[in-house]
Amino acid sequence: MVPESRDDYEELEGALDPHRKEERDAAVAEVAARLRDRGVTVTGAEDPGDLASLLDAVERFEAAVESHGGDLMVDDLKSRDPDDPHFVLPRRERSEAIRAYIARVDQATHRLRSHPRRPDGAA
Repeated sequence: MVPESRDDYEELEGALDPHRKEERDAAVAEVAARLRDRGVTVTGAEDPGDLASLLDAVERFEAAVESHGGDLMVDDLKSRDPDDPHFVLPRRERSEAIRAYIARVDQATHRLRSHPRRPDGAA
C-alpha cells in the first residue's frame, strides 16, 4: 500500500507506531525550547518544519558570530550591553511570519561574512 499524500503517510505511520505523535510533539517542544533559550519568540502556532528551519538559521548565524570572534554569552538577545551589535541575532518582530524571520536571520548571517573579524575574540 502506497500512501497518496503526506496526510495518508502520517496516518499510516501513526497506525504502525502509536507513539509517533508524542515523539514528534516532544521534538517540536525541544526545538521551541532551544529557540526560546536563545531569546527567540515562538508562539506555538508555527509549523514544525518551519521551527526546525528557524533553528538551523539561528545556528548558522551563531556559527558565523563565533567564526568572527563573537561571544554568544555576551552578544545575544538577552544582553543589555553586547560587545558588538552585529553579533546579536535579529529580534523577531511582533506578528512576523516565521519564514520572513528566517530570511532576516539569513540576511544577517550573510552580512556577517563582510564584517571584520575580532582578533582573538577581544573587544
